Amino acid sequence: MKKVYYSYEQCLRDCKVILPKIKQYNPDALVSIARGGLTLGHLISEALEIRQLYTINSIHYDGMQKLQTFDISNIPDLGKNNKVVVVDDIVDSGETIVEVLKILQQKYPQIELKVATLFYKPSALVQPDFSVKEADEWIDFFWEVDLLK
Repeated sequence: MKKVYYSYEQCLRDCKVILPKIKQYNPDALVSIARGGLTLGHLISEALEIRQLYTINSIHYDGMQKLQTFDISNIPDLGKNNKVVVVDDIVDSGETIVEVLKILQQKYPQIELKVATLFYKPSALVQPDFSVKEADEWIDFFWEVDLLK
């Protein structure tokens, strides 16, 4: 499978595209899916001055290998929020987002949940509400590879 490198500079350009969309929604909080959504979640929270930034852990990949199971943990306390954006780097199959949304909606049915990602695949089970680019190759994000060089 062909891999494409996604740089910090590209990320900043794409953040400038997605930020106005998320700002218009005016969320109370962000939930970043660890690990892929952590960098984007941090950048969005700083740019939009959203101090309610949470993480949720989901393990469904081991490198490029998709696992048959989900391990979702570290579910945040969102009880005081009304509008929350779940942030990840990419919606690939959509399975992770579906599972995370299901857990959050069960625990917090009063919250309106939206999804923000840098990349998405049209074939995914669910499409993000806010996104920037369609993905058709494997993406090596700078936060995954730069420190390994």
